[in-house]
Amino acid sequence: MNRIIWTVIGVVIAAGLFRLCAFIVDQKHYAIVFELGQISRVIAKPGLHFKLPPPFQNVEYLDKRILTIDPQSEDRVQTAEKKNLLIDSFVKWRIVDAHSFWVSFHGGEHDAEDRITTLVRDALNQAVNKRTVNDITSRERDKAMEEIRVAVQARVKDFGVDIVDVRLKRVDFIPEASESVFHRMESERKQVANKQRSDGAADAEKIRADADRQREVLLAEAYRDAQRVKGEGDARASVIYAQAFGANPEFYAFYRSLDAYRQSFHNRSDTLMIDPSSEFFKYFKSQGGAAAGR
Repeated sequence: MNRIIWTVIGVVIAAGLFRLCAFIVDQKHYAIVFELGQISRVIAKPGLHFKLPPPFQNVEYLDKRILTIDPQSEDRVQTAEKKNLLIDSFVKWRIVDAHSFWVSFHGGEHDAEDRITTLVRDALNQAVNKRTVNDITSRERDKAMEEIRVAVQARVKDFGVDIVDVRLKRVDFIPEASESVFHRMESERKQVANKQRSDGAADAEKIRADADRQREVLLAEAYRDAQRVKGEGDARASVIYAQAFGANPEFYAFYRSLDAYRQSFHNRSDTLMIDPSSEFFKYFKSQGGAAAGR
């Protein structure tokens, strides 16, 4: 019976000692083992590890993931043009040397974030102060962000920290300047629009004038060609008529008289004042249609 009791007591003591001496490090954390208040070792590899029971040794954990600093307030920065901007930024950072980080900040992520935020604000001022509004908003925005990241990294490398990225989320004019800037931009856009309209009107006039000129040229050439064709047709018709009527002059005279009658008596209300004995009615007075020779 006593043996069973002592076995149970031994198991309980062993379990207690295991609980005090064993600890687990996951893939998201560094483990720092302290021995009587001093850093004994840093464990970055996940798994089950052992230490001496307190108070001889104890363990603290640091996050090894990429962390974000996203200030709630915007920074007011002046450009090379002496224009004030409100810039909202954020920083991605991580702990790469747990020992140096603990020595620098005693494990306090909040203290590290405050220090990094101050350094970013200083580097941001330096990067923006030497650039124009157009540079910082478009042309050299990426270059400015990388310049800020490199500048901050150079100042925190001894703290066991790596600055992964620095981004400018939003760049705005200060409220008191936004209205005047808007009106100036509106005026500039109107000037550009008016110039484009005037250029368009001038181009339209040129196009219309050229079209009118081409139209007149085409009509003149068409009229010239039509008149030439008409003249050639009239000449050929005259030749044909001369050949046809020359073969029988009596028929030609008769045909011409019929054409004159048709033109003269076109409407029932037409009235002619002509002597009945005139040559005009010679074919009316001839039954055989051969009055020309009488």
